[in-house]
Amino acid sequence: MRLDRSSLINFKGVRDFTLDCQGQNVSIYGDNAAGKTTLFDAFNWLLFDKDSQNKKDFEIKTLDENNRAIPGLSHEVEGVLDLDGRKLALRKVFTEKWTKKRGSVKPEFTGHTTDYYIDGVPKPKKEYDARIAGIADENIFKLLTSPTYFNEVLHWTERRNTLLEMCGDLTDEEVIDSSVTVGNKGMLALLNVINSGRTIDDHKKVVAARRAEINKELDRIPVRIDEATKALPDLTGIQSDRIPLELATLKQRKQQKEQEKARVESGGEVADRKRQLAEVETDLLRLQNEHQAGQYEKAGELRKRLNRGRVEVGNKETDIAKMKRTLSFYRDEIMSLESKRDKLRTQWCEVNNWKFEPRQDTICPTCGQELPENTISEAKEKALASFNLTKSAQLEKVSGEGKAAKIKSEQLQADIETLKTSIDRATEELRQINVLNEGLTANIKTIQESETPITDNPVYTQKLQQKSNIENIIAQLQTGNREAIEKVQHEIVDLSLAIASMEGDAAKVQRHADGQRRIKELGTQERTLAAEFEKLEGEVYLCEQFVRSKVALLEQKINSRFRHARFKLFEQQVNGGLSEVCETLYNGVPYGSGLNAGHRIIVGMDIIRTLSEHYGFTAPIFVDNAESVTDLPEMEAQVIRLVKPEITEENRKKYSRLVVEVEGESRKLREVV
Repeated sequence: MRLDRSSLINFKGVRDFTLDCQGQNVSIYGDNAAGKTTLFDAFNWLLFDKDSQNKKDFEIKTLDENNRAIPGLSHEVEGVLDLDGRKLALRKVFTEKWTKKRGSVKPEFTGHTTDYYIDGVPKPKKEYDARIAGIADENIFKLLTSPTYFNEVLHWTERRNTLLEMCGDLTDEEVIDSSVTVGNKGMLALLNVINSGRTIDDHKKVVAARRAEINKELDRIPVRIDEATKALPDLTGIQSDRIPLELATLKQRKQQKEQEKARVESGGEVADRKRQLAEVETDLLRLQNEHQAGQYEKAGELRKRLNRGRVEVGNKETDIAKMKRTLSFYRDEIMSLESKRDKLRTQWCEVNNWKFEPRQDTICPTCGQELPENTISEAKEKALASFNLTKSAQLEKVSGEGKAAKIKSEQLQADIETLKTSIDRATEELRQINVLNEGLTANIKTIQESETPITDNPVYTQKLQQKSNIENIIAQLQTGNREAIEKVQHEIVDLSLAIASMEGDAAKVQRHADGQRRIKELGTQERTLAAEFEKLEGEVYLCEQFVRSKVALLEQKINSRFRHARFKLFEQQVNGGLSEVCETLYNGVPYGSGLNAGHRIIVGMDIIRTLSEHYGFTAPIFVDNAESVTDLPEMEAQVIRLVKPEITEENRKKYSRLVVEVEGESRKLREVV
């Protein structure tokens, strides 16, 4: 594709300019702010609604000396493209929209409109954009028209993806085969990784994650060993081999003393008297149970009837409470419905008072002329009919809602009367049940007052006296044995303390043995992890060798496609690893740091040449700041040089305007404002 002609009207300060390059290479000279870059901005805006820096929101309008847009101007760009000998004329017009509102003398600014033309025929934006998309993709087009777009607009990841798309990535198998070919047979070990379905990159991540985990664990193990060592109990003075025997001896002696104490406490007549006391207490308990059973049997049936009556009272009270809550709810509903009916009456009156007020613009909003009288009359009649229909429908709706509210209110009032009757009936039933329960309670009380106490039973009284006598005898017998029991008890306490001390020493010995075993386990774990870490280090080294081989092959493959540009796709990190980058180099100098403007253009055009070959498409190349390059590379594409010449007092006025030189028209200059 070549640019045959480009015209600008009121675009970014350029009032009227036509670049007639006839598909040839051209050089455009001008001082700063003369409009060189504006030509490139206009070309991009014509195609993609953006400027040369890929910005969509930029000022198109021509500004006055106060930096304000001059109102009422149309802003226009037209371009004629040569597509393999076939001409295509594109035109885009950006205008302000001024509308005269009703009652206003002056029109007001209400926005902008953009009109699109293809070969002079007006087209909708969708069809216009589709025609341009049929020529070339926007991103590809911008890559091929600006020497700086690839390196200064694209993110490094996009640059990298573009190169890999153009030259193709390398498979893991290709990298391994290449390494083995040059003698690095260790790479064959990575075939197992590939055969397992895991890529080398994924394997490297897995190994790195496991290595980091092991490294953390190896850092923690010495701390754990130190903690376990410090936690070992002091065994000074403890003869661990004698503890089991001595502990068993102490426990045996304590058991003997406890048996001796039991013999003293239970010896002779005391044991017999305790057996007698237990028999008497059993007889007393039996007599009490028999007495209670006899007394309870007299009033048992009355208590059952009373319990049933109390249950009926609870159920009846619950039913009455529920009906009262329902009654209160119905009354609230009726009040709400009455309030709603009042509002509906007011609403009906408001709707009924609506008056038809015709409002009709007599000015056509499209052409601004007076509308015909018959058109106005028809519009009024339609408006009146619509008003009457709306009013009738609204009155019908309000009336319907009022009637529905009245019916519901009357139904609720009927339900309230039914509930009142039910509540009165349930209240009377509750009263009758309470009267019956009160009678049962009185009868039970009379029976209880007539009961005889158990102390009136002579057998029970005799047994109580017998129990008291036996307890006195046991107390007298135990007083004589108390001193012997206390002596044995002191010996038992001393033996218990000795056993506790010995068990404490045994626990220390056990904790010491457990600690030593834990320290040994940690040492074994440390050696195992260290061996695994060393193995992983070898795998990491193989992966890094793989990456470096891939880097060399990939960079060689990509760089071979370019004449001047070279690309650095990986960067060595401090820890020895490699990180992905995409840095353009020219004679070893990075594009982003140290490369001068001229070489940036040269390397940019070299990139355009290779990308054009890849995409099979060429577009006009706009070379801004072209004065920084003495000789531009030969290109198949059309080249439009934007040059700032050396400004002197003699030529300052001349180059305050754009001066165009077409290739093949040597020394023939066209100066255009």
